[in-house]
Amino acid sequence: MQYYPAYLDLRGRPCIVIGGGEIAARKVAALLEAGARVTVVSPTLAEELRGLADTHEIVHHARAYRRGDLDGAWLACAAAGDESQLAAIAVEAEEARVFLNVVDQPRRCGFIVPAVVRRGPVQVAVSTGGASPALAKRLARDLDATLGVEWGTAARILGALRTRLGAGDASTRGRIFAALADAPLLDALRARDAARVDALLREHAGTRTTLAELGIDLAVGEDR
Repeated sequence: MQYYPAYLDLRGRPCIVIGGGEIAARKVAALLEAGARVTVVSPTLAEELRGLADTHEIVHHARAYRRGDLDGAWLACAAAGDESQLAAIAVEAEEARVFLNVVDQPRRCGFIVPAVVRRGPVQVAVSTGGASPALAKRLARDLDATLGVEWGTAARILGALRTRLGAGDASTRGRIFAALADAPLLDALRARDAARVDALLREHAGTRTTLAELGIDLAVGEDR
């Protein structure tokens, strides 16, 4: 089966997580990081979820799933439940046209979640189409060991440059970004050579374009 890969804008979107254990906590953390409004349906909560409920970062319904819980949801994750309950959730999701992920049950899923390697704004998603999540995680570990933090820094620089250039002429902007992507920018960032980065920016984006002008400080470490 072939899946359509996509990145979703969940800012302000209502999302439901059914289950309150450790797996549910990981789902909730990822949804909150993406800016979603999260409701958790579960009789009990893991400690980290309890903390989020106490601070009103999530809404908690302290009970088992019941039909209607997906009303108004944009996306849902089922991280707990017996077979009959999971089947009922999948039926409701299909009827309500809510994208649903059921942990370890691709046949019930409207979407599956890839393994992800992050370097700042850069995200590399790895999937085996549900065939083997363990293999996807192994590949993600290999990528994590080789993908340097300079990729995230490069994305921050080019993102700031895109904002600075504004709408402008599309072809001109395209040439600038293509040139910087092909230039030894990543090598300079890997070496933390700010002077070389500034020279590349001035060469391709204009004499007044520097890291300082873009608000980028290479002394500030990039999160892995």
